[in-house]
Amino acid sequence: MSSLLAPADRRLLERIWAQPVVRTELPNGLTLLVQPDDAAPVVSVQVWVKTGSQHEGALLGAGLSHYLEHLLFKGTARRAGREISATVQAHGGSINAYTTYDRTVYYIDLPATHLEVAVDLLADMTLHSTLPADEVTRERDVILREIAMGDDDHDRRHWDALARTVFREHPLREPVIGHQAVFSAVTRDELMAYYRERYAPNNLVVVIAGDIDPAAARATVEKHFGAVPRRRLAPVYQPAESIQLAPRLRRETAEVEQSRVALAWPGVPMTHPDAPLLDLLAVVIGYGDSSPLWQTLREKLRLVHSIDAHHWSPGPAGLFAVFFTTEPEKRDAAEKAVRAELARLAEKGFTRPALARAVRQLVVGEIGGRKTTSRRASRLGSAEVVAGDLDFSRTWFARVAAATPADLRRVLREWLVPQRENTVSLDPVPKPAAAPKAAAAPVARGEDWKLRILPNGVRLLLRRDARQPNLHVQLMCEGGPLFETAGKRGASALLATMLTKDTRQRSAAEVAEAIEAVGGSFNGSAGNNTLGLAVEVLPGDAALASELLSQAVLAPAFAARTFAVEQESELASLQQDEDDVVSAGHRLARAKFFGQHALALDAHGDPAGVKALKPADLRTLWKRLAVGGNVVVAVAGDFDERTYVPLLTRWLGKLPRGAAPARPARHAPAKKAAHTHARVCNQALVFDAFPGPGALAADDTAAAVLHEILSGMASRLFERVREEKGLAYFVSATRVVGVDDGMFYLYAGTQPGKEDEVLGEFDAELARLAAGDIEAEELSRAITRLQASRRMRLQTNAARAGEATVRTLFGLPLETYGHWDARLAAVSVPVLRAFARDYLAVIRRQRLVVRPA
Repeated sequence: MSSLLAPADRRLLERIWAQPVVRTELPNGLTLLVQPDDAAPVVSVQVWVKTGSQHEGALLGAGLSHYLEHLLFKGTARRAGREISATVQAHGGSINAYTTYDRTVYYIDLPATHLEVAVDLLADMTLHSTLPADEVTRERDVILREIAMGDDDHDRRHWDALARTVFREHPLREPVIGHQAVFSAVTRDELMAYYRERYAPNNLVVVIAGDIDPAAARATVEKHFGAVPRRRLAPVYQPAESIQLAPRLRRETAEVEQSRVALAWPGVPMTHPDAPLLDLLAVVIGYGDSSPLWQTLREKLRLVHSIDAHHWSPGPAGLFAVFFTTEPEKRDAAEKAVRAELARLAEKGFTRPALARAVRQLVVGEIGGRKTTSRRASRLGSAEVVAGDLDFSRTWFARVAAATPADLRRVLREWLVPQRENTVSLDPVPKPAAAPKAAAAPVARGEDWKLRILPNGVRLLLRRDARQPNLHVQLMCEGGPLFETAGKRGASALLATMLTKDTRQRSAAEVAEAIEAVGGSFNGSAGNNTLGLAVEVLPGDAALASELLSQAVLAPAFAARTFAVEQESELASLQQDEDDVVSAGHRLARAKFFGQHALALDAHGDPAGVKALKPADLRTLWKRLAVGGNVVVAVAGDFDERTYVPLLTRWLGKLPRGAAPARPARHAPAKKAAHTHARVCNQALVFDAFPGPGALAADDTAAAVLHEILSGMASRLFERVREEKGLAYFVSATRVVGVDDGMFYLYAGTQPGKEDEVLGEFDAELARLAAGDIEAEELSRAITRLQASRRMRLQTNAARAGEATVRTLFGLPLETYGHWDARLAAVSVPVLRAFARDYLAVIRRQRLVVRPA
C-alpha cells in the first residue's frame, strides 16, 4: 500500500527534519538543544523545566508549579523583580511563561545580538530566585483572584469537570492552577522546598533557536547555567489509571446560554502504537467543516453550533473526545446523534481519500507550527520533554502515513466503546417557571443598554449583568490610520500601548503592578477605524479600574524611556510580520490595493513610519482624538450604577468638548492591474482584491454573507481548490473594513507554478456568484453560521462592550439578535448576485502573485 503522504509534502517535511539540531548534555545534567537559523536576526531562548502540576506529590492539587511560575518573575539574588521584564523590554524583547500538567516553560524572544541577556536572565530566574516573602503573599492573592475569575471561564470549567470524570487516580484529574482550599494553605517553606527539588539543572532543558552560532550559544549556556551542580532528583509517583468498566455521566450547570458537551473515552499513552492512529482518527472525523461530525450534526441535522474531535496523549495517560456546543433543548438529541454517527463510521469505515486529506492537514499544521523561531524552539522542547525523542515528528508521520482505512476502523471500534464512554456537560442553570402574570415576551438582548450623554458630548453606555462576576470598562474613540500623519504611520498602535504605561501619577511599572495585583487586565487597542482602552477587573476593584482609566486618558506621560522601549518592540513586531510570508503577503496586497490612501497600512504602520515617531507626535494625536464628541465609554458587568456612574462622570466630564476629526477623502479604486512580487520563500501566494463596502454602507450585510460563503472548509471554493484539485494549502476570502471604504479579497497559498491555475479557479468562482448560481442550502448555511457566531461571540462583557462602543461611536443602533437575524434574512440570491456584479467585477480587480525569488 502506498503512503498517504504526498511526495511533495514529504519533501517539505524532510526539509524541516533536515534542519540541524545540536544536542548537548552539560556535566551538571542540563540538556541543551540549539538550532541555528539565520532566516531572521532574532533568537528564542526557552527553559523547559520538567515539572508540572502532576509532579507535586504530597501537595497534589496545590498548584505549586503555577505558583512558582509567578514567583520566578519576582526577584533573584542579583535582580529585583521589576528589573527582569524591564531588561528584556530594554533589549527589544518579550518574556513570558506557562505551566501545564507535565512542564513549566519560561521563554524570551529578542534580537539575536542580545542572546546572552536572555540566557543570563533565564538562568538567574530558574536557578537563583529568592521567592521574597512579601511577593509570596502578594502573588497568593493574585492567584486566588485568578482562581475565582476562572469560574467565569466556562470552557475551563467544562474541561476540569471532564478531567475529574475520566481520570479517577491519575494526577491529570487535578487543575493546573490548584484548588482554592489546598492552594491557600501553601507556605513559603513548601514552595521553596519544591523549587529546590524540582528546579535542578539535571531537570532542565534549554532550547535556543535563531540566528546564532551553536558553539557560542553553548559557551553562553555553560557560563550561566553550568556552575550549579547536579542535584538528587527522585521520580514522582503517579498512579496508573484503572480500567473503566462502565459509562460515566456528569452534568454541571453555570450561568451560560448554551450547553458545552464532551463525549470522551480514555486514550492511550503517547508511546502506544495506536496513538498516531487515534490522532489521525480525530482529524478525519472531527476536523473542519467538511468532517463527518460537522456535516452530519451541524449542517444536516442542525443540532450543534460547533463540533470537533481531539486525541490528547500528553504522556502515560490521555483521552479521546468529541466536543460540541448546542442549545440546551438539543443536548440529548445531539449526544445520541454523535453516538449514531460513530456507530455508522465503525460499520461503514473510511475512504483512503479521507485519510489522505487528513494527513495533508496534519502536514500543514506541522509546517505552520514552525513559522517563527519561537515556534520552532517550542517544537524542539516538546519533542525532547514531552515525547522524549527529537525525531518524534518523523516517526509519528511515518506511522500516520502508513495508516489504512482498516486501521482507523479498528481503533474506532477498539477504543471508542460504550462501556468506557464519559459524557460531561456544562448546561445553563434551569430557569424557574414564570408565573402566569409574567408570561410576557422576554426582553431582547441589546435593548438593555442605558445611554447617558454628558454635557461635553461623551456617550456613556451602561449594562449591568451580575451573572458574570466581573466588570469590563471600555473607552473607544474614532481613530486609526485615517487620522495619522503621512510619513509617521503606526502612531495609532504605539499610542494605544503608551496610554497603558506611564501617567503623571504612576510609572509604567506601577500601573502594571496595580492591575496585576488584583488579577485584572488593562489593554490598549487600535484598528482600522478605532482606538481604545479597556480595563477588566473583579467587581470589588471597580474604583481601581476607573482610576487607572482616568489617569491614562487625562494624564498620559509619554515617558521618553518607555517610548523608546515600546517603539523598538513595535519595530520588532513589524519585522516578525514581514518574516511571516503569509502575513507579509496580506500586507502587500492591502498596500497595492489602497495605494496612497491611508488604509494602505493598518494601525501598526510600517517601519519607516514607526521610526519617525516621537513622543510629541503621540501627544498631538491623542489631543485630537480625546474630545467629548469622539468618546464612547461602555460599562458592562457587575457594578452599582448609583455609585459607579458618578465616579466615572467626574473625570469623563473633564474631557474637552469637540467633535471627531474629519476623515480624509474616500479611496478611489485603481483600474484593473496585476502585480508580482518575489521574495525568499517556498510557497506561492495569490490575491485577488476588489472594492468592498465600508462599515456604514447598506451593502455591508451582503458582504458579510458573501464572505462567509467563500470561507471555511465547507465552501465550494475550498472544496474545489483544495479538496478536489489539491492546488492550495489554504484558500479563503477576507475583508478590510474601513468606515467608508473597504477591500474584499480572495487569497490562497499554493505550490510555485500553480498560481495561474488557482487564479483561474478564483475567476470561475466569481463568475458563478455573478451569475447567481448560489444554492439555497449554501446561503442558508452561511446565514446560520453568522447568526450563531454572533451569539457565541457576545457571551462576555468584553465582547458586548466592544460591539456597543463601536456601533454607538459611528451612529449605528444597538442591535438585538432579532435585528441581526432580520438583516441576514433580507440577503437573498439576487442581492448577492448584484453585489458580486457591482463590487467583484474584473475591471475593478487588483491581482497580486507572490512567488519564490
